[in-house]
Amino acid sequence: MEPNPRAGTPAQRTTRRRLLAAALTVPLLLGGAAACGDDDSSSGGKTELSIFWWGAEKRAELTDQALALYTQKHPDVTFKKTWQGNQGYFDKLATLTAGGNAPDIFQIDDNYISEYAGRGVTLDLTPYTQNGKLDVSKFPESLRKYGEVDGKLAGVAMGENTQGLVYNKTLLEKFKLPEPKTGMSWEEFIDWAANVTKVSKLPGTQDASAVYQALWVYLRQNGKDLYSGKQLGFDEADMTKWFTLWKDARAKGATPTPDVIHEGNASDVSKQLIVTGKAGTSWVWTNQMPELKKNTEDELGLMAYPGDSKVQWARASLYFSAFRGSKNKDVAVDVINFLANDPDAAKILGTDRGLPPNTDIRAQIAASVTDPNMKQTIAVQDELGKQFGPNPPTVPPQGHSKVRSELVRVAEEVVYGRQTPEQAAAAYVSAAKAAIGAS
Repeated sequence: MEPNPRAGTPAQRTTRRRLLAAALTVPLLLGGAAACGDDDSSSGGKTELSIFWWGAEKRAELTDQALALYTQKHPDVTFKKTWQGNQGYFDKLATLTAGGNAPDIFQIDDNYISEYAGRGVTLDLTPYTQNGKLDVSKFPESLRKYGEVDGKLAGVAMGENTQGLVYNKTLLEKFKLPEPKTGMSWEEFIDWAANVTKVSKLPGTQDASAVYQALWVYLRQNGKDLYSGKQLGFDEADMTKWFTLWKDARAKGATPTPDVIHEGNASDVSKQLIVTGKAGTSWVWTNQMPELKKNTEDELGLMAYPGDSKVQWARASLYFSAFRGSKNKDVAVDVINFLANDPDAAKILGTDRGLPPNTDIRAQIAASVTDPNMKQTIAVQDELGKQFGPNPPTVPPQGHSKVRSELVRVAEEVVYGRQTPEQAAAAYVSAAKAAIGAS
């Protein structure tokens, strides 16, 4: 699961930005190049690596088991492990980094990888891929490249996912309604959702106007993108069409009331409307399916987003990065390589962070997995993977998390009727440009 960048009060979000700004000034003071073989401690003795990640208790349990396996195979290496839930993770990471106590290894996603890499917090892993200490040769090309920032490998993908629309199969079967189908246009999907509302009296779909990955897919289907380098890849006309699409959906009764829409926008994956029983579909990432299923007794289905699914891509669900200031860089990289490529570690980790990035290992896991939700995730992801087009050329630029949170804020202005789609489009383009420092 991904941390929710919009979680917390405005004051908390301001504090988060200040912490991040403070954190990202520290690495500039660190000496030394991010080269291989420069560990300056632990030779001839025990090495304790600190590692920090977010996730639910199940992820903590699985990660703990995988790290224990590493220690079993490398008795001189032990771990100081820290994990927490999604909310507040990046506040804590920023605080640790600002205090000079960044973990040797930390989990990160594309909300922040450009920011931490741009200020030199992350170790450049490129030399390790060249000398054989880090193997990404079995990764899909999009996963290999989707950890690069300004030509440097800032993180190693720990899982692959793509955008997924999850729907309530139990609800549809109860009312003898058809399931949505991959390839439906956006308008066809909205009409389908409006009919679900009419027949079942449950809103057919969560409103996706504030869901950045849904917007991203929609833009790519229309020849645009979320970003073009370090500029926006869309304009006010694109956003007007997007906000109008969902205004019309609300008028047709396809979505919940504004307050319930807000609830869905503000909730993490465990409280999405699909599992709280307040909407017939939710907009997620495919690796979140097992976590969703844990929170509902209903049977869930999973498919691509509406429109041409060829614009979806193999996305890195998250990464492990190494701290540039670590005294144990080589060992840290070896641990990351182990978590990504060791078959026994992969059996433990499963698909909690997405499909294993190593495609050989992924095939082994797919053949042996017994969990039905994990099987479904793998099957849907593999089926979509046959159609995947090229990934975005770069990871999102610095300020991406603000671009996401501003979409929620502005989209809700339209949802509550405080702005027209045209007004909201102008406001959002302005706010998004400011967030990434675009002209």
